[in-house]
Amino acid sequence: MGIKALGYVVIETAKPAEWDAFLADIVGTMRAGSSDGVALYRIDDRPFRFRIETGKREHFRAAAYEVGDAQELAEVCEKVAAAGRPIEEGTTDEARERGVAAFFRTSDPAGNGLEFFHGDVRDDVAFVSPAGVSGFVTGDMGMGHTVFAAPNFTECHEFYRNIGFHDTDIPRFHFSDAADDPGMGFAFMHADNGRHHSVALGEMPMPPSGCVHLMLEMKAQADVGKCHDRMRLAKVPESASIGRHVNDQTFGFYMQCPGGFDFEIGADPLVIDPASWEPTAHLVPSEWGHVWAWQKALEEQDQKEREEGA
Repeated sequence: MGIKALGYVVIETAKPAEWDAFLADIVGTMRAGSSDGVALYRIDDRPFRFRIETGKREHFRAAAYEVGDAQELAEVCEKVAAAGRPIEEGTTDEARERGVAAFFRTSDPAGNGLEFFHGDVRDDVAFVSPAGVSGFVTGDMGMGHTVFAAPNFTECHEFYRNIGFHDTDIPRFHFSDAADDPGMGFAFMHADNGRHHSVALGEMPMPPSGCVHLMLEMKAQADVGKCHDRMRLAKVPESASIGRHVNDQTFGFYMQCPGGFDFEIGADPLVIDPASWEPTAHLVPSEWGHVWAWQKALEEQDQKEREEGA
């Protein structure tokens, strides 16, 4: 039993027009229809990857992960219930709306929203990006990855291991030179496919948005660069400049979405063999680049103080 891949995400928003502009015009996803306060967006041959539900708050409701069949779904459900997490079975109508045979809702021990499903569907509708993106890398590796906050880090890490995810990289990052800096634990975990991680956990407080970031992989670095230009011209807040990660080798950048969490847009990542991968523990997150907004703010403050003291 294992987890196949990240299938789709469910997001609640009180700003559907902002999400529409962000997903279609900046990210380059394809509009796939809307009705009854729900808008769908696609990046490949799945009828949708983004389910945007109009509501009263800005919140990442769920990352939905696929398993092989009904038996495996039942096994995951049993493991989730054994961990003391709530189970809510999706109705037949809800499953049809999601393009799956069956699913259930739950959450991890930190409260991050999850769905698990089997019986995914595809169609022959050609993906055409309104922003000209040549394509997104999905297939067996799914739509990308999610990163969640896990203040109860050890408990959450064990939960994901127990339900079928596997360790890829288990580092502890230090973001200052202070001797007493305890660092921040991370767990990058892969599903049963070649994507370096389909979910990751950070030892940090829970954000109001319900998510730290969501990653999409584009087919070419040129697509990433053009998306960065669209972000800049539209004055979408940049969260981290273009760079390359150490552990998964992804070339990309981060920007803030209307829901308050970050989107990582990347290309050319490391593809692993999930059957033989031995977990690593890298010391730093980025090989180069990825200057974060908070780092820029500190640098600007330091520069201002030096100029005032001169």
